[in-house]
Amino acid sequence: MFLAYWVWGTAIILCCVSWFLLGRRRRRQGEPPLENGFLPYLGCALKFGANPLEFLREKQKKHGHIFTCHVAGKYIHFLTDPFSYHALMRQGKHLDWKKFHFATSAKAFGHGSIDPAEGNTTENFHQTFIRTLQGNALDALIEAMMENLQYVMLQSRTPKLQSNTWVTEGLYTFCCQVMFESGFLTLFGKEFNSNNDKNLSSKQETERARILNALENFKEFDKIFPALVAGLPIHLFKSAHSAREKLGEALLHKNLLKRDNLSELVTLRMFLNDTLSTFDDMEKAKTHVAVLWASQANTIPATFWTLFYLLKSPEAMRAATKEVQSVLEIAEERVSLDGKHISLNRKQLDNMPILDSIIKEAMRLSSASMTFRVAKEDFTLHLENDFYNIRKDDIVALYPQLLHFDPEIYADPLTFKYDRFLNEKGEEKTDFYRNGRKLKFYYMPFGTGIAKCPGRLFAVHEIKQFLALIFSYFELELVDRNVKCPSLDQSRAGLGILQPSNDIDFRYRLKCL
Repeated sequence: MFLAYWVWGTAIILCCVSWFLLGRRRRRQGEPPLENGFLPYLGCALKFGANPLEFLREKQKKHGHIFTCHVAGKYIHFLTDPFSYHALMRQGKHLDWKKFHFATSAKAFGHGSIDPAEGNTTENFHQTFIRTLQGNALDALIEAMMENLQYVMLQSRTPKLQSNTWVTEGLYTFCCQVMFESGFLTLFGKEFNSNNDKNLSSKQETERARILNALENFKEFDKIFPALVAGLPIHLFKSAHSAREKLGEALLHKNLLKRDNLSELVTLRMFLNDTLSTFDDMEKAKTHVAVLWASQANTIPATFWTLFYLLKSPEAMRAATKEVQSVLEIAEERVSLDGKHISLNRKQLDNMPILDSIIKEAMRLSSASMTFRVAKEDFTLHLENDFYNIRKDDIVALYPQLLHFDPEIYADPLTFKYDRFLNEKGEEKTDFYRNGRKLKFYYMPFGTGIAKCPGRLFAVHEIKQFLALIFSYFELELVDRNVKCPSLDQSRAGLGILQPSNDIDFRYRLKCL
C-alpha cells in the first residue's frame, strides 16, 4: 500500500514539475506582464475567485494598468485603466465578443451552439433582443409588467395581506418571488384568460403554483451557474441538472402555444427557432431557459439592493417617495384598492431622475460584471500610451468593479449616496473625473460597446415600477433598523449583480387608502 502511494505521489510530483518546466507560458517580448500561478490548469483561479477585486488591485499595483493572468486554462489580459477601455471597443477586427458568450450559453443551458458559423441556426440573437427589448417593443413590455406587478403584489399574494396586519418576510425572498412571477407572466404570458372565465380563481391558483415551482427550479439551477461557466459539466450536479430539464419542459413550444399574451420577444424567438434552426424541441426550449435566466438573474438582486438601501436611508426613501407621488399626481393616477390599477408609461417612468440615481448607486455597489473579448488572431493592442502583443484565443477583459470602487472617481466609494448620480439641478450627472480628466466610462454594470446588455432598459424600468408600486400600496420597514448590510456573494463575480450572502427580514402591510 505504501509503495502504491509512493508511486502515485511521485507521478503527481513529476507531472507538476513537467508542467512547471514545459507547460507554463513564457512571456514573449512586447506582451503584458504574466501571472501563471502555481497550480496546473487552474493557475490564479482560486485566488481570483476568492476576492476578484482585491486580487486585481494587487496585480495592478504590482504590474500597472495591463497584465495577464492564467485562469482555469485561459489567459486573460486585464485592462484596468478606464482611459484605455475605448481601445477594446475599437478592436472589432481583431477581437470577437460573441465567441465567449455563445460557448458559455451552450455549455450552461444545454442547447446546441447558437453561433451561425456552427450551422445550427442563422438567427442573429443580438439583433432579436434589440428588436424586441428596445424601441417600440419596450413600451408593450412596460405596460404588461405594470399590470403583472400589481396582480402579483395585490391579488396573487392576497392570503398574506390582511388589512392593517404586518407581514414579516425575507427581503430577498420577497423581491425574488414578486419579480420572478411578474417577469415570467410578462415574457411568457398567462395560461388563463381573465375574460368571462367562471373558474378564473382556480386557474390563477394553479398558474401561480406552476410559476413558483419554476422559481424553485430556477434557483436550484442558478446556484451552480458559476460552476457551469467555469467549465464543470452539469451532470456533476444532479438536482440542478434536473431543475434545468424541468424548466426546459415548461418552455417547450407546445406548452408556450397554450399561453395567452406571449411577449414579442418570445413569439419571435419561437418563430425563428422553428424556421431558422435545426434544434430539436428540447434545445429550442433551452434557448428560452436562457432568456428566462437572463431576464431574472441580475434583475432580482438589483431589486433587492435598491430596496434594501432605501430602507436603510430615510432621506433617500423620502426623496424617492416624493418623486413617485409627484409623477402620479401629474399623471392623474389615483392609488386605491378597488381593483383599478395604476398606469405609468415609459415617458413617465423616464421622468424619475431620483429613482434613476438610486438604482444606479445600488448597482454600482453590487455589480461585478466582466467584459470579455476573444482574440481572433495574433495582433497588437494599442492603448493610450503603449501597445502590447496579444496571442490568438487569448481573452482581453475589463472588470468594472475596479472603476466603481475607485475613490478618485467616487468619493467614499463603499457608502450608499442616493444622489451620487444627480447634478446640482437634480438632473442626471454625467461628469465624473479621474486624475483631473473627464471619464467616458464611469458606470458599467451592463457591459459596454456592441455587447452591452440589450435588456438593460427594461431591467431599470422594471425596478422603477416595482418601487413606485411598493411606495404607493404598502408601508414597509426593516425588522431591525440597525441591521448591517449583508456582504456580497463573491461566487458570482464576473456574472453581473452579486447576490447578498444572507437575507434580511423586513415587514410590510397595505396602506389604508
